[in-house]
Amino acid sequence: MVENKDANGGSGLPMASKWEPEKVRKEEEYLSELESKPFLKRIRGYLKMTGPAWLQSAMTLGAGSAVASVVAGASFGYTLLWVQPVAMFLGIVMMGALANVVLTTGERPYAAFAREIHPIVPFLWALGSIVASIIWHFPQYGLAGAAIWDIASMAGAPQNSKNVELFIKFAGGFAILSMSIIVTWNYGSSARGIKIYEKFLRLVILMVMLAFLFVVIKTGIRWKELVKGFFGFKIPPGEGTTTLILGAIGASVGINMTFLYPYSLLAKGWGKYHKGLAKFDLFNSMFIPFVLVTSLVIIAMANTVYDPSFSGVRTDLKPVDAARSLETLLGSSIGRIILDLGFIGMACGAISTHMVVCGFTGCEMFKLEYTTKRYRAFTLLPAIGVLGVALPSPLWMPIVASAIAFSLLPIAYITFFIMNNKHSYLGEAVGKGWKRVVVNIIMIIAILLACVGSAIQIKTRVIDKIFPAKTTTTEIIAPQQR
Repeated sequence: MVENKDANGGSGLPMASKWEPEKVRKEEEYLSELESKPFLKRIRGYLKMTGPAWLQSAMTLGAGSAVASVVAGASFGYTLLWVQPVAMFLGIVMMGALANVVLTTGERPYAAFAREIHPIVPFLWALGSIVASIIWHFPQYGLAGAAIWDIASMAGAPQNSKNVELFIKFAGGFAILSMSIIVTWNYGSSARGIKIYEKFLRLVILMVMLAFLFVVIKTGIRWKELVKGFFGFKIPPGEGTTTLILGAIGASVGINMTFLYPYSLLAKGWGKYHKGLAKFDLFNSMFIPFVLVTSLVIIAMANTVYDPSFSGVRTDLKPVDAARSLETLLGSSIGRIILDLGFIGMACGAISTHMVVCGFTGCEMFKLEYTTKRYRAFTLLPAIGVLGVALPSPLWMPIVASAIAFSLLPIAYITFFIMNNKHSYLGEAVGKGWKRVVVNIIMIIAILLACVGSAIQIKTRVIDKIFPAKTTTTEIIAPQQR
């Protein structure tokens, strides 16, 4: 890849640099050959080239998903296993539409949306992404800090010393921050740095999967209930459960995820010949890991904590509480430690991707030329979230983030829909025939559910917080602290 130098001495970032023509040509030829290969050979070829969707997996598998899955399994057993796959399917369809726009034109979406629709649209999109990434950074460190302290307490740390607890939590938090700085700064350095970062995310997500798989293997699977949970599409009885599920489905994708994705495609040098690969990448690297991890957490909680005699949402349970209950069930601290490590892994992945989002969103939003120095400076914007290991964010912060992010997500979705169907911009890439009709119908459903879900989230996270009339449990299971 050819790097651009500017007057400030920085080198152009991968998503803004020109890739070597020969490298691009060879990759396009390889992908063209793959299209004529049998299905399994084509899949094997794609597996060597996946990448951008791993960033989406790491971001969505954070503190919000952990809490949501723990509460879903503890409250309803296997019943709500279908919710997360449906939610993420709608999410990847919208991501696929965005990929079609970016890969067809090769143009950075911020400038394209400003020109084709209105400058305020990408500005609000970027603003929502940065605000969400900074404020929702706090609960990621909160999850990691709680898990770190739980492990330390098992190792003999004094339980009655608040100072020791704070020291251990902050030491762990700053260790995670330091590691995140190293890997995210690699991402903004070169093509090799991107590969290093993607390998890091793969390892983190694999660690998370193995941690919860261990618990599920130890506790077993009730296969009949598993099938019903995935394909029964049952809504548990009780007040507010329908609202709760709609809120979760409608907000399956965070606004900062939507901003990150197209730029991660450009950072890989992907273009119109990569469309088939991009679809596979979304399914293989985003849909499957997300569904596997959230399902494993739900099953683990259903096997260990769920009480059929209890009716309603378990509002008293946090991820670390679930890890502690596992020790009692298995009669060993091994399961508790592994579950805590899984939660730490979920937090680490989300923390690093939040930093990547801020790194290049800042440059786009303020119309600054991309340089490594600027990217690295903007990645530090959410670093204040490290305080979340011991100090929860002030009440107004999640209220502001929710008000901005959830109100703007439907606008972003509508923008993707318009751009994906704009023949004057995409030409024949808008598609044709029944496939285009089906995709558009699914996108409209996703937009409608995003509107409903966002309204529910704004009510529970903003209106009910400012004007508390009664306690609501909807927020607890809504999985989107991105």
